[in-house]
Amino acid sequence: MEGVFLAALINLLVPLLATSYMLRGRVVAPPPSTGQQAHRAASEFDRNLMFVLGIGCLVAVPVFKTVTHLPPFMGMLFGLGILWLVGEILHRGKTEQDKERLTLVHALMRIDMSSVIFFIGILLAVATLEHTHILSALAGWFGETIGRLDVIVIIIGLISAVVDNVPLVAASMGMFSLVQHPQDSFLWHFLAYCAGTGGSILIIGSAAGVAAMGLEKIHFFWYARRIGGLALIGYLAGALVYIVQYRLTHG
Repeated sequence: MEGVFLAALINLLVPLLATSYMLRGRVVAPPPSTGQQAHRAASEFDRNLMFVLGIGCLVAVPVFKTVTHLPPFMGMLFGLGILWLVGEILHRGKTEQDKERLTLVHALMRIDMSSVIFFIGILLAVATLEHTHILSALAGWFGETIGRLDVIVIIIGLISAVVDNVPLVAASMGMFSLVQHPQDSFLWHFLAYCAGTGGSILIIGSAAGVAAMGLEKIHFFWYARRIGGLALIGYLAGALVYIVQYRLTHG
């Protein structure tokens, strides 16, 4: 987190500044809310508490992994249990009609299961490629053809916009050896940045983007035309900043 913080910040600021410049002088109004019933049933304190708690549980997953040495998914499930418990306590005095749209069960019912199964299938395919040594051969081909590790990782980040960043990182872990590239080396830090942010160049490049397509009815070509270019500019700017930062601190 410390190593890629500046690059991630630049990745955020550059598209925001570009968007602010393009929208200067325009009035931007939010779309009409579709959850008025749930909005009225929950107080402002309840909404803010659940929002802060949800963000806090996500941020605490790496801390959970470091402290307990358990897999990260157990930290996410633990955070989900906390949200569930707090939600039940907050809304225990409300009517069943009001509670229906405020419970975690209602939120979980909106999960796109087809996307979940899609990611499971991709991860199984990546594991197959790793055990057949195709990924290691691909890493060797990258090294012979391109040669520069920073360029290779940038290309991997661009590919994550199509393949999805989760299976691509899993594939990269099979491509590169920890003996040659130990933990906390340039490769893994830069890969964390490139794969994590490169997936946002196209909406299908991340699980969050696929979920947003279903929940908010966002079209692929609309996102590619309006958002993809901004995401690409931010991605390249952040990558350049990280390379410069690494060379200044490890020169």
